[in-house]
Amino acid sequence: MELATKPKQQTLDKVSCMLTALLAEEFSLYSKTRIAHWNVEGFDFYYKHTFFEDQYKQLDELVERVAERLRAIGDYTPATAMEILQQSQCNRAQGCGNDGRSLVKELLYHQEELIEHLRYYLKALEDELYQLGGRDFIADLLDAHEKMAWMLRAHLK
Repeated sequence: MELATKPKQQTLDKVSCMLTALLAEEFSLYSKTRIAHWNVEGFDFYYKHTFFEDQYKQLDELVERVAERLRAIGDYTPATAMEILQQSQCNRAQGCGNDGRSLVKELLYHQEELIEHLRYYLKALEDELYQLGGRDFIADLLDAHEKMAWMLRAHLK
């Protein structure tokens, strides 16, 4: 009896497609958070500037993890930032103003959208993720985004 150690190509293709989309969403949110860090204004400037910096640093780590996971299953990341952003599903235009509260609302919207997508990926690709050992990886990303969303939400109270 031969052990099946290599996943089917169809499984790899599905997970690769999901990871590429996820990389695009993570990168888009990272970019929006970095821009919020640069552009925030108002009485709470320093606090929000520092808070957004903390968030974009966390997102930078998540982008790195997703890109490396994509490579680990044998695929490549898109070659340019433009290619990555074109694949993002989180594309609502950021025209909300530069005050801290407006920026927090905008980033929270994108965090919640990404959380929704992560939950969908966990459910829709459950078998494929199980076969590739990726379920915990996606669950860890979900936990990280839920915590970042909670922190954003707390700024709105």
